[in-house]
Amino acid sequence: MMKNSTLQVYNTIDLSFDHGDGVYLYTEDGTRYLDFTSGIGVTCLGHSHPALVSALTEQAGKLWHCSNLFKIKGQESVAKKITDHSFAEKVFFCNSGAEAIEAGIKALRRYFYTNGKKKKNKIICVKNAFHGRTYAAISASGQSRMLEGFLPALNGFEQVEFNNIDAINKKIDHNTAGILIETIQGEGGITPANKKYLRDLNDIAKEKDLLLFFDEVQCGVGRTGKFLAVEWVKSLKPNIVSIAKGIGGGFPLGALLLDKKVSKTMTPGSHGSTFGGNPLGMAVADVVLNYVLKEDFLDHIRYVGYNLREKLKEKIIAKYPDLVTGVRGVGLMVGLVAKENNEKLIRLMRKQRLLTVKAGMNVIRMLPPLTLEMKHVDEAIEKIDKAFSEFNHE
Repeated sequence: MMKNSTLQVYNTIDLSFDHGDGVYLYTEDGTRYLDFTSGIGVTCLGHSHPALVSALTEQAGKLWHCSNLFKIKGQESVAKKITDHSFAEKVFFCNSGAEAIEAGIKALRRYFYTNGKKKKNKIICVKNAFHGRTYAAISASGQSRMLEGFLPALNGFEQVEFNNIDAINKKIDHNTAGILIETIQGEGGITPANKKYLRDLNDIAKEKDLLLFFDEVQCGVGRTGKFLAVEWVKSLKPNIVSIAKGIGGGFPLGALLLDKKVSKTMTPGSHGSTFGGNPLGMAVADVVLNYVLKEDFLDHIRYVGYNLREKLKEKIIAKYPDLVTGVRGVGLMVGLVAKENNEKLIRLMRKQRLLTVKAGMNVIRMLPPLTLEMKHVDEAIEKIDKAFSEFNHE
C-alpha cells in the first residue's frame, strides 16, 4: 500500500473525480455525478466551461506571474467591472476567502488608526459564523471547535447572537470599530441575515461611527441572484466586502472590496500579496464577471433557485416530513433542513450520484453551478426522492 504523505486535516470521502463537464463530475470509470457542491460554491460556471478554459489556456501561454512590483494588465479591467457594478471604490486582489477576510480586518482597523482613533479597534462578530481558517478568521468566528489547540485567540473580537440587533447594541462601546458578519451564513447552516436586521445595522453604524464589513466569500458573485447579497437591501451601505470562491470560477482567487473612505487609508506598504491578482487569476475573473454581471444571468439564478426550493417543498419535504422539515436560502444557495442525521442523508444521495455538502444546524447544503437548468433540478429531485426512500432500508 502506498504511504499517504498528505497531512490528514480533512475527512476525505473515498471518491475521486477524473474530469467534469458543466454540472456533472465523472470518475475515472465514467460514472457520472450531478454536482450540487461546485467545490463548495466555487465552480460557478460549472466544470470545464469553454470560455474559462480558453482564457486560462491563452494566458498560460503568455505570462503566469510577474509580481505586483509591476502593473498587471488584467487587474484594472477586472477591478473596474467590480466597482462599476457595486458600492466599491477600490479592489484588492488576493488568493482566497480567508486572505480577503484578513485584508478586511486590517483595513477596518487601519481606517480608525489613520484617523487618530487608535483605541477604536474592537470588532463585533456573530456566533455560528465561519470566516476561514487563518488566525484572525478563527478568532473572529470564536467557535471552540476551530480554536481548539490554537489558543490564545487574537484579541479584539466579540461574538453575539446572529440576527439579534439588541445583542449588537449591548456590545458597542467607545472602542468598537466595526461589525463583521456573513450576509448569509453558509457553513453555519444557510441562514440569511434578516433584511430589517441589516437595515438596523446600517443605522447603527452611521449613528455610532462604525464600519460595516460583510463576508460574501460564499454568498457573493451571483450566488443569490444578485452580484452581491448586500444588494437585496437597497439602503444598505457596506464599507468593506470580501469575496472569493466564485470569482475565479475554480481558480484560486479572492478580493476585498472597499468604499472610498476606507480605501484611502490603505496606502503603499499597508498590505500586499505575492500571488494576488496574478495574470492567470485576472484572465478567468474577467470571464466570470462577463457572465455574473449580466441581468439575464442573474434572473436565471433567481428563477432556477426559486423553483429548486419550491420543488423541494412540494416533492421532498411534503413526502418525507420525518426526514426533512424545511428549506431556506436565496438564489442557488439552498439549505435543506434535516430532521434525521444530515450526513446519512447526504451519503444516501451520493449513492444516487448526487453530490451535496453538510452545513451546521443539521442542514444539507446545495451550491450547484450557477448555470444549472430546470432539467437538472428535476434530475436532482428524482435522485433525492430515491435516496430518501431508502433511508429506512439501509
